[in-house]
Amino acid sequence: MSTWITVVLNDMLLKGDTEMKRLALGFAATLVLLTVAGAAPKDQTFTGDIMASQCASMNGHAEMMKNHENINTAKECTLVCVKEGGKFVLFNAITKITYQLDDQNKLAQFAGASVTVTGTLNDSKKTIHVATIKLAPIESPVPESERPH
Repeated sequence: MSTWITVVLNDMLLKGDTEMKRLALGFAATLVLLTVAGAAPKDQTFTGDIMASQCASMNGHAEMMKNHENINTAKECTLVCVKEGGKFVLFNAITKITYQLDDQNKLAQFAGASVTVTGTLNDSKKTIHVATIKLAPIESPVPESERPH
């Protein structure tokens, strides 16, 4: 059956049926666009702390800050480590997953902060192509039922 359809289509195209050619070309273009659109990576949202790769490999800043009396905050720790050759990364302390971030230029302002990153993940390299980054909302330690109205 499919051979018969192929023969008929080829015959129509060879005879110069311009309407059929346009229809076939339009159909092929639609298939290509659908394939490309379906294959495009989707943005995901990631949360964690922006820190230097050195601290992320130690699951946080505690060890580095203990060994350096002049470093008192996560921001200071991150900036010093990056200055010494580290890279800004996104570290999720709950899952212990470290993600590399592709655009190092826009990350200094978030050094040491908890953030939400939106972007596409290259899973094989654990690298996020950053689309947006913003400070994560800070949760109040006071239960909602005890907050003033």
